[in-house]
Amino acid sequence: MANLLTRKLEAFGPLPDADRLLLDDVIRSARAVGPRTDLIREGDTPSDVNLILEGFACRYKVLPTGRRQIMAYLVPGDFCDLHVFILKTMDHTIATLSACTVVKISRARILELMERPAIARAFWWAALVDEATLREWLVNIGARRSEQRVGHLLCELLLRLQTVGLTNGNQYELPITQAELADTVSLTGVHVNRILQRLRASGLITLRGKNLVILDVGRLMTLSGFNANYLHLAEQDGLREQSL
Repeated sequence: MANLLTRKLEAFGPLPDADRLLLDDVIRSARAVGPRTDLIREGDTPSDVNLILEGFACRYKVLPTGRRQIMAYLVPGDFCDLHVFILKTMDHTIATLSACTVVKISRARILELMERPAIARAFWWAALVDEATLREWLVNIGARRSEQRVGHLLCELLLRLQTVGLTNGNQYELPITQAELADTVSLTGVHVNRILQRLRASGLITLRGKNLVILDVGRLMTLSGFNANYLHLAEQDGLREQSL
């Protein structure tokens, strides 16, 4: 299995061969998890860190009314909260959205990896990007128009998946339902369906099943007010920060 964790971390900077071998050993215990399965629930006591190697997962909370808010997408190469074992109880739930390949990493193994300077720097970088992404999602929900919210998310996923080599040009797999997308951008499913239809009619995207193609990346970024600075991708070969 390709080590997408290593590929993601090396977007920050190259890792020594010994560090790469350590990370290869980390992913040996990968397991398959079905779609829409909670990996850890709000209120549980965390002990291990989950790493996503294949598929999409998410962080979410459910209100007393039953309404769900998805607060983050976790794509291949992403940790599900790197330092979560510090907490006594989870304040949110982490779940798969599609069929996933997941690795559980013990607290002791994470601390061991943090003793390697290059890995520790890359872990901190990844954690800071996660925080920056959450800030951008708050702006997306709180300040952007509905069409911009969806377009911005599609642009973000394109760049995040490019980082780990999971795109084909401007095409990638989007294994989520319209209802899950609605829970992400805080809109109704009907509204999200209309937005996707408008984006198709405008010649910006095609979406057939789980296959998304962004037909005009620059125009979709302009429409969405997308600025990739929060992803801090400028260090990776072949990717440059795109801002409009």
